[in-house]
Amino acid sequence: MKTVLFCAALLCGGVALAAEPAAKKGAAPKPVAAAPSANVAAELAEADALFAKKSYPEALAKYTKLANAGNVMAQQHLGEMYFYGEAGSVDMDKAAQWFQKAAAKGNAVAIASLELMKQREARRADLDYWIAKYDGSDVRTNDYRCPAPRFPTMSKVNEEIDYYSGKMKDWETCHNRWVKQLNASLPLTKRIPDDIAKLMTKDETEKANVHLKEVGDRLAEDTKVAGRMVVADFDAWRAGTEAYVKEHNEMVKNAPPPDNDK
Repeated sequence: MKTVLFCAALLCGGVALAAEPAAKKGAAPKPVAAAPSANVAAELAEADALFAKKSYPEALAKYTKLANAGNVMAQQHLGEMYFYGEAGSVDMDKAAQWFQKAAAKGNAVAIASLELMKQREARRADLDYWIAKYDGSDVRTNDYRCPAPRFPTMSKVNEEIDYYSGKMKDWETCHNRWVKQLNASLPLTKRIPDDIAKLMTKDETEKANVHLKEVGDRLAEDTKVAGRMVVADFDAWRAGTEAYVKEHNEMVKNAPPPDNDK
């Protein structure tokens, strides 16, 4: 039926042309109407230009018009706009619908996008973990856990003084090793596996960046607070011990000499 209608249209066009009077010699030729494909290409280029300028509502309107008319490139771009949230918000259902229309016509980008969406569904738990649930526990393993030493008010004998001084040095060594590890791990976005990062939408990437920065800031702050508490306890112990040692040495120094005659 489509072929018959197309032929009939040609015949009608032929009759209309035959009825036209011959052009006069020297007369300007009548302008030829632009081909529909040229119009579509121009509209698509205009939509692309609007998208490039981030005029997303205007680009969306033009892509939608062209996509509904069956333009495969517009269908692909429309799917991408819904996928990445440039259509106003992320809408995976609409993205899939437009990608499916474009993929049915052999559009390679749309076919790859549908495969990407399939992978996203399979890795949903991994995506959610990095976007909102990651806690930094893989950074501070047992090798970097530094139990805070407990100090008495003071120490009165050299053996005890040496013992607690050694405890502090051990803690400092562990603490400095942890600080080095933490600094090397920041920003924590570096820890997102490549195969997960490539599945994230722009919106998800931004959320992951915010969440991981909060985790990194919390780890850094906890480290500072814990370090200050240990140092404060150590300083209090040292001050008490030094005061006792000074007082004790003064007593020894000022003590009367032993009376050997007795």
